[in-house]
Amino acid sequence: MTTRHPLTYDAFVALALADPAVVGLVLKGSRAHEGMITGHSDHDLYVVLADGATTDLTRFTGHRTPELDLVVLTLDAFRGAGTPGFERYALARARVVVDRLDGEIGRILRDRTRLGADEAFRDASGWLDAYANSLYRSVKNDRDGQALAARLDAADSVRFLLELLFALDRRPRPYNKYLEWELARFPLPGWDTAALLAGVDRIAATGEVSAQRRLFARVEEVSRRAGHGAVLDAWGEDLALMRPGEGHGAGS
Repeated sequence: MTTRHPLTYDAFVALALADPAVVGLVLKGSRAHEGMITGHSDHDLYVVLADGATTDLTRFTGHRTPELDLVVLTLDAFRGAGTPGFERYALARARVVVDRLDGEIGRILRDRTRLGADEAFRDASGWLDAYANSLYRSVKNDRDGQALAARLDAADSVRFLLELLFALDRRPRPYNKYLEWELARFPLPGWDTAALLAGVDRIAATGEVSAQRRLFARVEEVSRRAGHGAVLDAWGEDLALMRPGEGHGAGS
């Protein structure tokens, strides 16, 4: 929904504060990330309504302008938002604007910052296998003279690698826009942030095989320590092509 005279963030917040059906307002996106606001940043706002409440604010469902994007939903729906889903990270780093439930809105957001132990282990296993698959394809394509395919597979592997590393720390992976922001404030345990970012940057840009293998050696170490050795062992002799070392053959 759009309007001829776009509704401003401040004007909508005033409307919401005057409506007892509103139990929470949550701001996400760049305006919830300190230092990330630009002249193009809009206000992405969750409007949380009491279950069963009747309010005229539902007319703003789907409201989207360059100034203000609104998601209007019930408290029950908000409890399940982003679990799982692409909104998980957005909610994990969202900011509470209004909480009329004695901190319940904030508690719901805090639950988004950590994956459950079983969920994280399951996700990490899947991402590790996907990472190894793309890495293996990249290295094989490089060996066989398929330069473009090798670079594309290397770029794919970076996505799976980042999903894996954050899952190992039981955290949702940040959107690419917020990756550096996230790691500067919440580093991954055991990883040097600058070295990790430099490595994935180089791999995504060039597909350099030696850089991929060096990084895989570190990933293999931490993955085995986290209990994912069976995923790696399933690759059998193909692991030799992914690891640093001699005898990889021409083009490697």
